[in-house]
Amino acid sequence: MRHIMDALDLSPEELDDLICLAKRIIDNPEKYSECCKGKKLATCFYEPSTRTRLSFEAAMLNLGGSVLGFSSADSSSAAKGESVSDTIRVISSYADICAMRHPKEGAPLVASMHSRIPVINAGDGGHNHPTQTLTDLLTINILKGRFDNLKIGFCGDLKFGRTVHSLINAMVRYENVEFVLISPPELRIPDYLRKGTLDANNIKYTEVSDLDSVIGDMDLLYMTRVQRERFFNEEDYIRLKDSFILDAAKMALAREDMLVLHPLPRVNEISTEVDEDPRAVYFKQAQYGVYIRMALIMTLLGIKVD
Repeated sequence: MRHIMDALDLSPEELDDLICLAKRIIDNPEKYSECCKGKKLATCFYEPSTRTRLSFEAAMLNLGGSVLGFSSADSSSAAKGESVSDTIRVISSYADICAMRHPKEGAPLVASMHSRIPVINAGDGGHNHPTQTLTDLLTINILKGRFDNLKIGFCGDLKFGRTVHSLINAMVRYENVEFVLISPPELRIPDYLRKGTLDANNIKYTEVSDLDSVIGDMDLLYMTRVQRERFFNEEDYIRLKDSFILDAAKMALAREDMLVLHPLPRVNEISTEVDEDPRAVYFKQAQYGVYIRMALIMTLLGIKVD
C-alpha cells in the first residue's frame, strides 16, 4: 500500500509512467471504463472544492468505480469533534482508496499513518497539492512536449499558493529550468522554498513586482489568485487582491508560444478577454486533471490494463 502526500513522492521515472498512462487513457478512454468496477473512492473534503473533488469523483466514475464521502467539515463528524485519525479508520472499512483535503497542513499525512487504504493528499492548507501538480505536469508535457529548458513565470500569491510551491519543487528536478517570481513584496515565496529548494539546487530565478517587464521572455506563465482564506485580516487582502491582472494588453507583449496556466478558481486576476486567446490553456488544464487522477487511482490500487 502506498500514499501520495507530495508530488515528490513519485520519482521522475514513476512520474513518466503516470503521464504515459494518462495519455493512453486520453487516447482510448473506453479501454479503461470498467477497470475499477467494484472499487470505491472516498472523498473526504474538510474544505470547499469544486474542481479537485469533482475531478476525483469523475475520475473514479470514468473507471467504472463508485464514490462516497463528504464535501465539507460541517457535513461530517468533524463537526462533532471527531479526529482525522478516527475518521480514516472508519473510512478504511468503507472504501478502497481515499482523497482528502484539509485546511490544516499535515492532516492527510496523519490520516495516512492510521489508514488501511491508500490516501491521496488533495490539498492541505498552504502546504501541498500534489494532484494539481500532476495535472500541471501533464499539461506541460502534452502542450510543450518537455520539462527541461523552460522559463516559467509564477505570478500572484507566491507565499500561500500551495500549487506554486508544489510545482516549483517538482520542476527543479529537470535540466535548465528557470523561474521568474512575480509578486508584491508581501506575497513572495517563503524563505524555506527560496533557500531549501531554489538556492540549494542552484536554480536560476528572478524576483520582480512588475509583470509587464518580464512577460515577453517566458515559456509558461502560471497565474494564481490572491486567496482570501489565507489572510489573517481583511485589510491586507483588499489591498493586495488586484495587484496583478492579466489582460489582452499584457498578452500582446508575450511570445506567440507562451502558455498561460492557472489552477482555478479564477477571481479577477485573468480578464475574461484572455479566455479566447489560444495560449490560455487553464480550462484544458482542468480537463487533464481528470485523466491524471484516473492514472493515479489505477496506480495506487495496482490495477493494470493490457
